[in-house]
Amino acid sequence: MRRFLRGFRYAWAGITAAVRTERNFRFHLCAAVYVLWFSRYYSFTRVEYALLALCIGGVMALELVNSAVERAVDKPDVAHWRAAGSAKDMAAGAVLVFSMAAAVVGLCLFGDWNVICRIARLYAGNPPAAAGLLLSAVLAVLFIRGRKPKDI
Repeated sequence: MRRFLRGFRYAWAGITAAVRTERNFRFHLCAAVYVLWFSRYYSFTRVEYALLALCIGGVMALELVNSAVERAVDKPDVAHWRAAGSAKDMAAGAVLVFSMAAAVVGLCLFGDWNVICRIARLYAGNPPAAAGLLLSAVLAVLFIRGRKPKDI
């Protein structure tokens, strides 16, 4: 049982390492927060929320895999340089393909112009809420940019 629980600790360590060092992971994390925040204004069903969770989880998981592949094949020897580059490109391509599919799901779920206009009016008519949203966007950009990680 102890070995099993240790696996969760290693998994959490991997996630926190990605948050600390991977800008794209931080971007997807912030995007997920905003998706969930704005989903409050829609009357999504449980199935639609499940679809959002699958898209968010899929993109985040693939970003973790992409980061792992990049680390695993970073600085290969001369004989494996081309294969390492292809592996990194394919892992990045996997993230891109799933992200595009998730964006299509997002457009389908969030593309109701009536709700979009209602949200815009809500924030336009509530300056403190608009300021809070703007402040959160600034903080998100700073979080995404992060600081340069030390060589790992």
